[in-house]
Amino acid sequence: MERFRRFIQLISAFVANCRLWITPSSPIYTGPLKHICFPGLNCYSCPAAITSCPLGALQNVMASMKMNLHVGQPNLGLYIIGSIGMMGALVGRLPCAWFCPFGLFQDILFKLTRIPKLPFWRPLAYARYIFLFLFILILPLFVTDAAGFGQTWFCKYICPAGTLEAGLPLIAIDSGLRSIVGALFFSKLTLLILLVLWCTVNLRPFCRAICPLGLIFGLFNRISWLRLKFNGDVCVECKACELICPTGVSFADGRDDINSTKCIRCMRCFNLCPGGAVSVEFSRTRKKEESLENCTCHQKQG
Repeated sequence: MERFRRFIQLISAFVANCRLWITPSSPIYTGPLKHICFPGLNCYSCPAAITSCPLGALQNVMASMKMNLHVGQPNLGLYIIGSIGMMGALVGRLPCAWFCPFGLFQDILFKLTRIPKLPFWRPLAYARYIFLFLFILILPLFVTDAAGFGQTWFCKYICPAGTLEAGLPLIAIDSGLRSIVGALFFSKLTLLILLVLWCTVNLRPFCRAICPLGLIFGLFNRISWLRLKFNGDVCVECKACELICPTGVSFADGRDDINSTKCIRCMRCFNLCPGGAVSVEFSRTRKKEESLENCTCHQKQG
C-alpha cells in the first residue's frame, strides 16, 4: 500500500501542476480551473498550477470580508468552506498523506538524508492552532487598511510551499522580479531553508507543527465517513504503529485517539499491524454493526 500511496502522491502533484507551457508574459494560469480548490497545499501562484490552494482562498475571503460587508455585498466564501468541509467530512485528513504535493516534498527530504533522526517535541503540535486562528482567520479579518482590505498573512509572510512552488520559479522566469527582490522574499527563503533542514531530522514537521489546512481537515477525523478503528483486545503491543506513524500518533498506549487531528490517514498502521488491531470503517458499516449489536442485545433480553 505504501508504494500505491507514493504513486497517488506523484500523480496528484502532476495533476495539480500540469501546466507545462509557461512564458514570462503569462507566468500564472488564471483560467476556469483556478476556481477549483485542490485538496492540498499547492500555491495558486505556482507557474505550473492549474487549481487554487484552499488555504489561500480562505485567507482572501477573510481579508475582503470587511470591505464586502461595508459595500453591501457579503461574500462568506461558502464554496471554499464547502469544498474543505466536504473533503473533511468524507475522508478527514487523508488528503495530507495522499494528495498534498508539499507533503510529498517533506517525505522525500526525510528519506533522502541519512543523518541521525531526532524525536519530535509533541507540544509543538499545538502551534497549528495559533497559525490557523491567528494568521488565517483573525489577522486577515481585523488588520485592514483604510479601505477595509486585509492581507493574506500566512501566504505572504510564512508559507514555505509558496516560496518553493511560486517564489523561486517566478524569479527564475521573470528578470523584472529579480530586480525588485527584497527583505520579505529573503525572510521567506530563510524560513524555507530552515524547514528543509528540519525535514531531514523530523518526518513531516510542517504538517505536525504548522499547517493550518491539515488541522482543518484533522478536525473532521472523528466524524468523517472514513475512520480508523483500534481493537485493543487483539493488539500484540509491538508498537510498530507508533514507530512507522509519520505524525507520531500513539494510540496503542492510549496517549492519542486513533482518529486524532494529527492522523493523516496514510494507512501505514492498518497495513503493517501484525495483530490486525487496526481496521478501516465507514459510517454505513458502523451503523449496520451497531444495529446488529442492538438486535442481539434485544434477543438476549427476550
